[in-house]
Amino acid sequence: MERGTGWYPACHLALLAWTWLVLFAWCFTSAEITCRSCSSPSASSSSSSSSSPSSARVKQQPETPPPLPRGVLRWPGSRELGFFAREAEGALPEKSGGGWGAGDEDEEEEEALEEVRRVRPAAGAVEEGTAGAGRGAGERSGRAPGLAHGERRAGEAHGSPRSKRSGQPAGRAAAAASGREASWLPGDAQEEGGTQGKGSGAHPWLPRARRSSGGLRFSAPEPGRAGGGGGDIPAWTDGQKVTRPQAKGSREEGKATRMRGGEELKLHSTTFALTGDSAHNQAMVHWSGHNSSVILILTKLYDFNLGSVTESSLWRSTDYGTTYEKLNDKVGLKTVLSYLYVSPTNKRKIMLLSDPEIESSILISSDEGATYQKYRLNFYIQSLLFHPKQEDWILAYSLDQKLYSSLDFGRRWQLMHERITPNRFYWSVTGLDKEPDLVHMEARTADGHAHYITCRIQECSETTRSGPFLRSIDTNSLVVQDEYVFIQVTAGGRANYYVSYKREPFAQIKLPKYSLPKDMHIISTDENQVFAAVQEWNQNDTYNLYISDPRGVYFTLALENVKSSRGLEGNIIIDLYEVAGIKGIFLANKKIEDQIKTFITYNKGRDWRLLQAPDTDLRGDPVHCQLPFCSLHLHLQISENPYTSGSISSKETAPGLVVATGNIGSELSYTDISTFISSDAGNSWRQIFEEEYNVWYLDWGGALVAMKHTSMPIRHLWVSFDEGRSWSKYGFTSTPLFVDGSLVEPGIETQLMTIFGHFSLRSEWQLVKVDYKSIFSRRCNKEDYQTWHLHNQGEPCVMGERKIYKKRKPGAQCALGRDYSRTVVSEPCVCAQWDFECDYGYERYSNNQCIPAFWFNPSSLSKDCSLGQSYMNSTGYRRIVSNNCTDGLREKYAAKVEQCPGKAPRGLHVLTADGKLVAQQGHNATFIILMEEGDLQRTNIQLDFGDGIAMSYANFSPIEDGIRHVYKSAGIFQVTAYAENSLGSDTAVLFMHVVCPVEHVHLNVPFVAIRNKEVNISAVVWPNQSGTLTYFWWFGNSTKPLITLESSISYTFATEGKNTITVQVSAGSALLQDTKDIAVHEYFQSQLLSFSPNLDYHNPDIPEWRQDISKVIKRALVQVTGVPDEQILVAVFPGLPTSAELFILPHKNTTERRKSSEGDLEQVVEILFNALNQNLVQFELKPGVKVITYVTQLTLAPLVDSSTGHSNSAMLMLLSVVFVGLAVFLIYKFKRKIPWVNIYAQVQHDKEQEMIGSVSQSESAPKITLSEFSDPEELMDKELDTRVIGGISTVVNSESTKEIPNCTSV
Repeated sequence: MERGTGWYPACHLALLAWTWLVLFAWCFTSAEITCRSCSSPSASSSSSSSSSPSSARVKQQPETPPPLPRGVLRWPGSRELGFFAREAEGALPEKSGGGWGAGDEDEEEEEALEEVRRVRPAAGAVEEGTAGAGRGAGERSGRAPGLAHGERRAGEAHGSPRSKRSGQPAGRAAAAASGREASWLPGDAQEEGGTQGKGSGAHPWLPRARRSSGGLRFSAPEPGRAGGGGGDIPAWTDGQKVTRPQAKGSREEGKATRMRGGEELKLHSTTFALTGDSAHNQAMVHWSGHNSSVILILTKLYDFNLGSVTESSLWRSTDYGTTYEKLNDKVGLKTVLSYLYVSPTNKRKIMLLSDPEIESSILISSDEGATYQKYRLNFYIQSLLFHPKQEDWILAYSLDQKLYSSLDFGRRWQLMHERITPNRFYWSVTGLDKEPDLVHMEARTADGHAHYITCRIQECSETTRSGPFLRSIDTNSLVVQDEYVFIQVTAGGRANYYVSYKREPFAQIKLPKYSLPKDMHIISTDENQVFAAVQEWNQNDTYNLYISDPRGVYFTLALENVKSSRGLEGNIIIDLYEVAGIKGIFLANKKIEDQIKTFITYNKGRDWRLLQAPDTDLRGDPVHCQLPFCSLHLHLQISENPYTSGSISSKETAPGLVVATGNIGSELSYTDISTFISSDAGNSWRQIFEEEYNVWYLDWGGALVAMKHTSMPIRHLWVSFDEGRSWSKYGFTSTPLFVDGSLVEPGIETQLMTIFGHFSLRSEWQLVKVDYKSIFSRRCNKEDYQTWHLHNQGEPCVMGERKIYKKRKPGAQCALGRDYSRTVVSEPCVCAQWDFECDYGYERYSNNQCIPAFWFNPSSLSKDCSLGQSYMNSTGYRRIVSNNCTDGLREKYAAKVEQCPGKAPRGLHVLTADGKLVAQQGHNATFIILMEEGDLQRTNIQLDFGDGIAMSYANFSPIEDGIRHVYKSAGIFQVTAYAENSLGSDTAVLFMHVVCPVEHVHLNVPFVAIRNKEVNISAVVWPNQSGTLTYFWWFGNSTKPLITLESSISYTFATEGKNTITVQVSAGSALLQDTKDIAVHEYFQSQLLSFSPNLDYHNPDIPEWRQDISKVIKRALVQVTGVPDEQILVAVFPGLPTSAELFILPHKNTTERRKSSEGDLEQVVEILFNALNQNLVQFELKPGVKVITYVTQLTLAPLVDSSTGHSNSAMLMLLSVVFVGLAVFLIYKFKRKIPWVNIYAQVQHDKEQEMIGSVSQSESAPKITLSEFSDPEELMDKELDTRVIGGISTVVNSESTKEIPNCTSV
């Protein structure tokens, strides 16, 4: 008992503790915040709550940013800005030997076991601390995702910044997950200060590598929300880098530690706490740099349950981050801020956006955030785009997809255009567009079609807008990037891509004929050349890399099967990285038999090879890695995050220096990851850490700073002055700090760093300013420099040049300073074979020769080549773009000038501009004439439109934009194009359907039909001359229609009861439908009825009135005669005088006992006739207005048996016909002397052409032939819609002598 008594509380406590641990771990996994020591009321909310805000307005803002993973910054303005987020409150992680929990004492013990090998120890250095984490805190209980990884949990919604290179919205900032995100996107491939400028959404941390559109084939990233803050970085999936397991143990973790020894060095640092912001779980930082000491920090509390910001604080430092001033009183104590923008062309101009849940306003500062002016807005900003040159010009994209412009930095706004596709608007490109205020945009029409239009911001009306591309384009496909404009047009189920180079007319992009792309993304547009990633028809998770000619039209294959992955937001990520500072060098991860291997090229993709692994490891032991079975493989994820360096980094100011994480082996690994460095542009590599580290470049790249990824508090970082050969440990704070992120000073002479974090749980934000100036002992002199020769495996000529760089000698602890000028000596090389790639249509074979592909005809001449002119005939080779070689093979491989021999027209095609073969009458139809071969300038063209009109042209010049024609009548026209020159001719034919819009269709059916007897059914269309129409007929429950080109059809019903008939009429893109019911029986009788004249006075002649009168008459008949209502059907006809038809139907379930039921039906008829003849059937229309119903005449569909044995019935029918004929004659002869008969005859005459007679059940019996609708306009006026009376539809025609008008010609 005692044991049991003690065991239960112990178990209970253990279970409770375990539950708390699970809750803490869950908080870290899904709270989406990364401050190691803060806690907020919503910190434990799951990520799903952030993506499902309670506010209706927030729900319309998918970009509303929840807190980011630690270190993830949201900033649209400069590379110094962004948001980082704090982790939810949780337990400290347990110390694991892998370096996650090792303290300084443990590290010193580890370090004492083995001296550092092959690394020169720093003077006085001792232990290595748990090196700083550039990535912020993640989960406490395990290795957390962080900045370098750019990981983000599923379900997080982030605001999206804009590309630094283009200034366009960069939306799916998941690009951090790849070295090169594929990008049919707005300007991702442009350099800072390039054609598009940085713009509002520019990632401050974007290197030269490109980002992906993430979406559509030609797609741009989604816009950042209200200022978009900086890059949201998703979790890495599908083979992307993941953190190394903890289970390595302390010995594994200490490998980097054991490489170094000596006493700890100190750095000059100061710490400042943001008092009062402990609950804030997000922060955005702007460091002006560029001779400015101002730093701005915006912290805010993001409530996951509400999906909005509830608190914010604005801090400002004027001494490089030593101290900060809180500015809440200057922006308004009740103002809640959500984003911070900085003008990319004037860092002194700051813009703050308030949270739209509270108000829609902006605060503007012109003195680097010292003072602010507040302006209210009448719309909600989703993203901003700053002009690359004019500091006050801004484009704002609203949540309701409208585009606004401002010329005074947001003080006043005017609407430019509605229905703009997100992220598909661009400022003009300097030197290419004539007006600096021109805006390129993709706008959608009311019918949903997208068009590429341009207009000036102050003159953007319907009359001033222009369309550089006449046809509609695919939605979300416009990209304006450097000298190029890209669009996509899908026709016939196949996507066609078009490019405009330097604003010239669009040309279709030419890929190898049978590449048949499923997907296409633009990677780069640098150096007058386009890199494109194409997923071909037989690829699923890889892309082929293509490279273009300078015009971006002709593409050749550079590398097959490049690894791709998809970010959490759907963006495509291509594993391609361009080394900064040296043109022509790229790294790519290629898939070979289910293995991912890293390749490098030094000539823009012409030749690729595997990376040579380091010769030794950190201990100095030899590495046995033999090519091609073993090599070095790298993760090529660049950092979109200013708080991390990414998986790979290089700098323009440090040519040849590349730092990356990866592994040695047969393929790329995502678990066993180390850090490597190359000092010679990828020719050779050294291992510098056995874990993942963030590495930053200081002072023009002359010094490196490393901080390790960890969720533990740290107080050390590592510095190297010899390109990573040796590292010195420095302490930057006396108290270990949970690091949320690190930010280095903007600029090239970087010597300052700010580290953000927390000392403990629920503590304030701690900002540690680290000054590295003290570790640079002096300014560099001539003796501190050395030369470095760029080479490719010993070959000194790279991209046709020999280049010699001046670099600081390894180990020189001197500062280059602000006035340092990087010296590059270059001289051209003699052109060799590796300076040329295969031209379009040619393929490289194993003998290194370019041979024409089987589908390519080298003798095909350009269509612009006219007799007497000359053309450049390709030899199958073209010099690599940006290659500067001279002489040598250049003359041999250069295209040869030849005379145009002239050629007969061949491959003539006539198309429509919109790809459709249907045009509307009275509207423009544009025809395009194409010719595969021939002389465009000497070929006569004739186009016959098929309606008696033809046009002739002397050559193709006047018809490049198409030939327009208006058809004045509907029908099918044969359009014939004829091309002829002195050498021959060719013809092309197209059949054009011209239609008039169908406005109404009316189904014309009888009320009742005889089973197994053919029924004529017709459809009346308004207007009646609508061109070629297609009719789809459905009968009963059939799922397959009968299709005809005629407006009528005959059908036999085999089932008694109510049957449904539906007709659909197709005319061009219009499709109309009408449905009617018909009653089918073995036999029935019908009788025409007339009424006392006073009914006509009250007849408005509308369907509803006729329907109600029919019910009144039926009720009167049932009331007077006692006949069951299911045996009576009354249908009132349109028109005057008022008349109707009475149908007498057999009783239900009486078909089998037909003889007796026939007698019963005769008795019913007799009862009804007696009542009608005695004027017993009356109804009161309104007080004092009594209407009497009369029998007019029995229709010619009496009760008849279809069998041949009933001669008496036949005789009775014959006598009835004779009697009716005699009566008609007498009435005609003496109608003026018999008033009642006169009324009867007149009624019959008027209604003879309107009614739909009953269908006779005897072929020998006469049938009434009803005229078709003679006036559909009258039908429209009288609303001849489907009207059901007593379960049977009534459809009647009315007379008119009016003509049906045709479509009005435009």
